[in-house]
Amino acid sequence: MPELYSTVIRSCVAPLSLAYALGIFAQSAVAESAVAEKDRGAAPSTANAYFAGGCFWCMEADFEKIDGVDQVVSGFTGGTLANPTYDGKHEGHYEAIKVRYNPDSVSYQQLLQLYWRNVDPFDADGQFCDRGDSYRAAIFYANKQQRALAEASKLTIASEFPSQSVITPILEVTEFWPVKEYHQDYYKKRSLKYNFFRWRCGRDKRLKEIWG
Repeated sequence: MPELYSTVIRSCVAPLSLAYALGIFAQSAVAESAVAEKDRGAAPSTANAYFAGGCFWCMEADFEKIDGVDQVVSGFTGGTLANPTYDGKHEGHYEAIKVRYNPDSVSYQQLLQLYWRNVDPFDADGQFCDRGDSYRAAIFYANKQQRALAEASKLTIASEFPSQSVITPILEVTEFWPVKEYHQDYYKKRSLKYNFFRWRCGRDKRLKEIWG
């Protein structure tokens, strides 16, 4: 994996936080490698992960570059409204992605590392230029192992920024609703529009300010 996505645990982490995170990582890694998560729609050799980080076009583009990721689908989750749509009602839902991956090739821990470095964990009102509830960041777990790893990763990130509050919530995934085909792989289908949007939104500029 590129250095940018290397482990987030560093020597500056407070001893108790580090010990806790390492313990959770080690225990959950064994469980994850032994049994692939049996959540919604996952084939026996794959598992699903769910993340919200603002515009799902951008999140999809970031995760599809990773070896071991088979598919990324843009959609909505986190709310109770049935059949949410991009151009219609989606109150209560987050713009999110469903990541289908092979745990033998890429671990859930590595996906978490990638996730954190592609969001602003201090923003409670949206992400980058996208404002409003549907653009908030969140990690959605599908089972107990994912929850434990997500909580440990958040603890580690918080230890890196002791003067700021990491507000990104960790929530149990609800029904995931894919959006229309128009929005899937938008960065490939309409690359010029996508690249302009991403630049105008200031996403990469802000990520560099946070993560270097």
